[in-house]
Amino acid sequence: MTAVGGDQVAGDTYDARALQEKWQARWAKENPFAASEDPADDRPRRYVLDMFPYPSGDLHMGHAEAFAMGDVVARYRFQLGENVLHPIGWDSFGLPAENAAIKRDSHPAEWTYANIETQAESFKRYGIAFDWSRRLHTSDPEYYRWNQWLFLRFYERGLAYRKDGLVNWCPNDQTVLANEQVVQGRCERCGTEVVRRSLNQWYFRITEYADRLLDDMERLEGKWPERVLLMQRNWIGRSRGADVRFHIEGRDEPVTVFTTRPDTLFGATFFVVAADAALADELCAPEHRAEFEAYRAGVAKLTDIERQSTERTKTGVFLGRHAINPVNGERIPVWAADYVLADYGHGAIMAVPAHDQRDLDFAKAFDLPVRVVVETGEEDPDITGVATAGEGRLVNSGPLDGLTKTEAIPRIIEILAERGTGDAAVNYRLRDWLLSRQRFWGTPIPIVHCPDCGEVPVPDDQLPVRLPENLRGADLAPKGVSPLAAAADWVNTACPRCGGAALRDTDTMDTFVDSSWYYLRYCSPHTDTAPFDVEQVRRWGPIDQYVGGVEHAILHLLYSRFFTKVLYDMGLVDFTEPFTRLLNQGQVINQGKAMSKSLGNGVDLGKEIDEYGVDAVRLTVVFAGPPEEDIDWADVSPAASLRFLNRAYRVMAQAGAASEPGTDPAAGDLALRKATHQTLDKVTAAVEAQRFNVAIARVMELVTAARRAIDSGPGAADPAVREAAEVIAVTLSLVAPYVAEEGWERLGHTGSVAVGNWRTPDPALLVQESVTCVVQVASKVRDKLQVPPDISAEELERLALASEKVQGFIGERTVRKVVVREPKLVNIVVA
Repeated sequence: MTAVGGDQVAGDTYDARALQEKWQARWAKENPFAASEDPADDRPRRYVLDMFPYPSGDLHMGHAEAFAMGDVVARYRFQLGENVLHPIGWDSFGLPAENAAIKRDSHPAEWTYANIETQAESFKRYGIAFDWSRRLHTSDPEYYRWNQWLFLRFYERGLAYRKDGLVNWCPNDQTVLANEQVVQGRCERCGTEVVRRSLNQWYFRITEYADRLLDDMERLEGKWPERVLLMQRNWIGRSRGADVRFHIEGRDEPVTVFTTRPDTLFGATFFVVAADAALADELCAPEHRAEFEAYRAGVAKLTDIERQSTERTKTGVFLGRHAINPVNGERIPVWAADYVLADYGHGAIMAVPAHDQRDLDFAKAFDLPVRVVVETGEEDPDITGVATAGEGRLVNSGPLDGLTKTEAIPRIIEILAERGTGDAAVNYRLRDWLLSRQRFWGTPIPIVHCPDCGEVPVPDDQLPVRLPENLRGADLAPKGVSPLAAAADWVNTACPRCGGAALRDTDTMDTFVDSSWYYLRYCSPHTDTAPFDVEQVRRWGPIDQYVGGVEHAILHLLYSRFFTKVLYDMGLVDFTEPFTRLLNQGQVINQGKAMSKSLGNGVDLGKEIDEYGVDAVRLTVVFAGPPEEDIDWADVSPAASLRFLNRAYRVMAQAGAASEPGTDPAAGDLALRKATHQTLDKVTAAVEAQRFNVAIARVMELVTAARRAIDSGPGAADPAVREAAEVIAVTLSLVAPYVAEEGWERLGHTGSVAVGNWRTPDPALLVQESVTCVVQVASKVRDKLQVPPDISAEELERLALASEKVQGFIGERTVRKVVVREPKLVNIVVA
């Protein structure tokens, strides 16, 4: 691209490439976006953070949107003269790098750090206002040392532990996955169908914080997207009900089930145990063993999502045992089934088929009894096949008969407690965070296994436990255990406690550990005595504005909130929520579909920038719609954005050539001055409300007004034109930094336009002398009135009804109602 655009201004051409090279060099030299660490700097502090990228290649269109949105927020704060922290780093551990190393017969670090450098240069080209002095990479030993340090602190508090459990296993990547990393039954990384296996793994005890994670969301209302809060609430899934103890014939200890509807106990006609639970294996009678073993093998191939699908035909096997219903003494058959999960509640349920659809489907499939115990006025579920889950009064329930659900639940809990067969209880859908990974490119778990001492934490002064550097290529291929297990020189070590021969733990940490606290490290990225400087975190935290994709609504945000609460309990931070405000951006799609190589609908960010320039691409993604909406690249026009930037550039250049900085605008054209100050007011409001596309639309209107004043009004030398041009430069700097910087310089200013130049509109110039009021009769526009903006509803109604045009349309009909929305609308309803 030799030149982008073609408007000539005093012999100058708007050349996007030349501007990019010029201002990149200037920014690198002057570093205008570095956060001040001076304790005497009393400017308001603002921490704006984008979710950091994974270095899987060069920046793509998704990055173009996400980081442009975050940059608008950061640049606005810079413009307001605040001390802004806007750092950048890379989430650089993970499977893609390891798989690339296997394919290339190299070390994951080679691919990772090469991609980081590529992305770093692209970010600089894209003009993002980062503080580059705080850059970090989570795969640096200087960073993951503190992952290990934090793990040990969690371990000391009983929040990190090992246990045997059923896990999600990816057969392709040969590693376990957290529940959150299974998408529609498949590995989120490679798409392979996930299976369940029993393994001994490391966990973080996030369930201990379930109530706080739920209750603290109240303070995020109105600051986080409602759908994100709903997703987190549903994922944690707090349910209140009762633990009920059922005696199983032939077993000494009762089996406890959790139910949210203990009032329906009299309707329990069978008992179901998760087929993959140890309890099912224990309860199975010998004569049913073969059938059960075959059934359980089939269940092992199913994902939790498949097992809980309401559309699957219900399957199960009778275990040859009976349970005793604790409220009526009835013997009910015990079945193993796949629709009950081993890790939900206690892995067993009481089945009330009349009032639970899954139980009813199972009962119908195996001809089990259906007993109505809540009378709702609906037809018998045994006949219709539809469970009645609504409100009603209890029937066939002994002492509960005639009670409502609200009355019956506390009463049955009292009865159970009196008999010693149950208690009030709370259950959660949330499970402890499974953090072990059987792969190489991650943080080694700092535990040594000693035959005499057991689990021994690595002492702090021996951290970091570094990854070995001699493993590469085929050494890293999935083998069902971590590749670290084959590194004998690394695995074999001395026990820190007794000095005897011991083995290092060969699992690595889930990469979500890296991203659960990185925002704290940015406050003091170079400290080498702690994960972060506590005072610096107190100075900057919590994050004022976090920006990233909604796909992280559960995965990353929940873990980050958990980490912050633990660190608060440790006295290391003084806040309990890490992200005060959250902005989710949509996706960039093409032709109505997500971009992919297989569909052939990908858009190359680099080519778009080469053709139209950075400013035009940034302007296009921000102007396309509200941040949270998807952008279809087939429906937008970077070419149109480029034409607008040419017009804006020409206005600034002509105003700069015709007048000097400091010119008093008071003597300028009043109409243009009003347009300028109203634009400032509207842009400020739109940016504060995160409606960046609306802000751009207002700037476009100002450019048109200034262009008209130059061409057919007072001309470029008018002081009002300079004022408008300066406001154009300042407001455009949020989305089009190169043309804004150049325009500011053309206007005769020194220093960056991006810092401390936001203007305050003059209230006197915001006053509107009149506004247009639309008058409708029967919802159709019949007249337009020019009225004062502060007109009363009563006066506006009187004027509307007095209009000759309006009276002509009313005619002989009766006015039934007049709806007034002063000062802009009157709607007259006639009979």
